[in-house]
Amino acid sequence: MKTLIAKLTATQAGWSALALRLPIGIIFAAHGAQKLFGWFGGYGLEGTAGWMDSIGLSPGMLMALLAGAAEFFGGLALIVGLLTRPAAAALSVAMLVAIFAVHFENGLFMANNGYEFGLALLAASVSLLFSGAGKLSVDKLLAGKLNR
Repeated sequence: MKTLIAKLTATQAGWSALALRLPIGIIFAAHGAQKLFGWFGGYGLEGTAGWMDSIGLSPGMLMALLAGAAEFFGGLALIVGLLTRPAAAALSVAMLVAIFAVHFENGLFMANNGYEFGLALLAASVSLLFSGAGKLSVDKLLAGKLNR
């Protein structure tokens, strides 16, 4: 178990991962809060579930819960740098689903409800998946304690 945690928390990244983690984490947490709780003008879990059912992502309640939880808790994890790699993996999957199930047919640009924003979030998530949390993160702290 110690080896698994060490692999999940290992990072050689510097300050650049922090500069990526914070804004991306805030964006994801806010979007997840919209889906789960109806905060920031969102529709909450029931509204999001109904919409997901309407676009063919069924069962809508499960899909809304998975997407909302991945975004909200994954975003919080990115902000503090805790289990960044697993959080980034879950967020990458969520963005792939969003891109191909919702936005791809509309083309690239956001003005047409396209996938450019989802693609940017996917790129940031994949980057953090590869780099880890970097400096000033809980992962870095845990990795240091495990290596003692």
